[in-house]
Amino acid sequence: MTPSHQTAPFAPTRWTLVLRARGESPEAKAALSELCEAYYQPVLRFLRREGRDEDAACELTQEFFARVLARGGFGGVDPGRGRFRSYLLGALKHFLADLRDRERREKRGGGITPEPLAPSTDTSPGFEVPDPAGRPPDAWFDREWALAVMDRALAALAAEFRAADKASQFEALKPWLVGETSALSQADAAARLGLSEGAVKVAVHRLRHRFRDLVKAEIAHTLPTPDDIDDELRHLIAALA
Repeated sequence: MTPSHQTAPFAPTRWTLVLRARGESPEAKAALSELCEAYYQPVLRFLRREGRDEDAACELTQEFFARVLARGGFGGVDPGRGRFRSYLLGALKHFLADLRDRERREKRGGGITPEPLAPSTDTSPGFEVPDPAGRPPDAWFDREWALAVMDRALAALAAEFRAADKASQFEALKPWLVGETSALSQADAAARLGLSEGAVKVAVHRLRHRFRDLVKAEIAHTLPTPDDIDDELRHLIAALA
């Protein structure tokens, strides 16, 4: 059996994290910090994709989020104008345009000292999906965004199993979520868990269903209405194809 959970995890979460990140209150700053941590990887990998080495990309990612923090977060974001994913990509493009302007000024003798941001976010690689050559920049960002969403959903699912004292069951069944079953069989998992093979099939089905719910919950944080969730999910699945 999988851990118990709410059946509608995303109902109260639409855009709330983004909207809480407005202003200077401690709650706003905490929400902003959570957003920066959640979407650090898509920004970092987008910058790496442009040909920068790891250190340079990390510095620019930190500078980008330092600018967000210094300017009070996402005060101008409007749920009625679409997805937060698109808003963040637009902000990143604007940041890069400013960076190019700054570099041109520095060549003419000017200089601006960037504001640092402590690298407190997790930069470990999450889901690894082969990237087709020639992917345009916006599609690349969407792919990295999709990976971040899936990574966070998987972490939430693992936490649920740990809370239910079923961490070993999660580790045994996780390969059927992340596509690492080439050297495994459900019969092997059943023997490892002391279950019948039929029980494992049911557990895998429930695990996949719960993972999909958690992916939707993560998506819902950054969408204006619940009507957009399925469309965004299809878009992110296509981004990983």
